[in-house]
Amino acid sequence: MTASSAASTCPIVDASTPDAIKVLDVKHWTDKLFSFTVARPASFRFRSGEFVMIGLLNEVGKPLLRAYSIASPFWEDTLTFYSIKVQDGPLTSRLQHIEADDYIIMRPKPVGTLVLDALTSGSRLYLVSTGTGVAPFASLLRDPDIYERFEQVILTHTCRDVAELAYSADLVERTKTDPLVGEMAADKLIYYPTTTREPSNRMGRVTNLMESGALFDDLGLPHLSAETDKVMICGSMAMNLDMKQFCSAAGLSEGANSKPGDFVVEKAFVG
Repeated sequence: MTASSAASTCPIVDASTPDAIKVLDVKHWTDKLFSFTVARPASFRFRSGEFVMIGLLNEVGKPLLRAYSIASPFWEDTLTFYSIKVQDGPLTSRLQHIEADDYIIMRPKPVGTLVLDALTSGSRLYLVSTGTGVAPFASLLRDPDIYERFEQVILTHTCRDVAELAYSADLVERTKTDPLVGEMAADKLIYYPTTTREPSNRMGRVTNLMESGALFDDLGLPHLSAETDKVMICGSMAMNLDMKQFCSAAGLSEGANSKPGDFVVEKAFVG
């Protein structure tokens, strides 16, 4: 069954479906990546960096939901999500075909560990991501609190190919011209994209570049220190585990909502 035929067998979500929200816009970045914006329910509140369960109905009319980080800041009137396209994926094989004025399901309870409340104070904040794991950082980068708390904010984004970095490159450009945070971001935000397959200006896994010291040398920054540096991690399972080990070896403690620390990992999301 093709993705399009799979999508056609999926019951339609409409305005009468519980927790239905309207799709406002869809943008396809590559043949494997897309983002979409939905209407924000008037009562919905969240902290920048959190995720929610969203999805569609399956063949028998039951909700088919997955965790998606909200890629817009807490103050924005709409909600944006960034997704991979998996042709035989139970959800994304269908979700990639949504269009403006369609409806999807969104549960109203946001959760997650990639929030500023889970970190102690520091001078620098590293936002380390691979693939669609950059989504929660799209939310945090447009939150004024991040620039009030940290002197420097370093976004790293690692993908296989250059085209897959388009979302983060656009994000950084928009953030630095944002009416609310643009002036602060222009002074404090540093962008460090890398590729692992297609040749680019910077190549390699971000974990290897940190362990070798190349990343810090490139940016003219000191190596990771618990006294000054905090880290947020979101991406592939391998990267999450490697970065967690790297941070722990550098003396950083893992934080949580209940006990803030030096670094946090989003365990519920892999992209």
